[in-house]
Amino acid sequence: MTSPEAYFYEPVYWALRHEPCQITNGTDKTHFNPNKLCTRSQVVTFLWRAVGKPEAVAEGNPFTDVKPEEYYYDAMLWAVGNGITNGVNATNFGPGKNCTRASVVTFIWRAMGEPEPTSETNPFTDVKESDYFYSAVLWAEENGV
Repeated sequence: MTSPEAYFYEPVYWALRHEPCQITNGTDKTHFNPNKLCTRSQVVTFLWRAVGKPEAVAEGNPFTDVKPEEYYYDAMLWAVGNGITNGVNATNFGPGKNCTRASVVTFIWRAMGEPEPTSETNPFTDVKESDYFYSAVLWAEENGV
């Protein structure tokens, strides 16, 4: 059993009890696996559920590696249709590919409407202004994400 003092305890509990719909569940009935990596399909599904499972605006599925019966199908269409993510190329979404921290923070930032950071101070030596995730990281840092 995970200790309530673990840094992830409250966020996991929140995601399990989120309304109007649960954002995530465990990897089985008794495990959450907090150190397991997340895939692109999982991250877009978490975001989609967090905003209430809105209807997708994408016109058709452009990806050969995503079938309509997949649990993340509607989430992927929503994310792509709203500019939250693209595929890893024109014909593949890459649902099983792991997400980097940069990808996750960029997905969140785009889902929030790409708000501009209010500061130009970059506290991170490994984040360059030319990086696609630069504004997303600065915004996330400013907002405690």
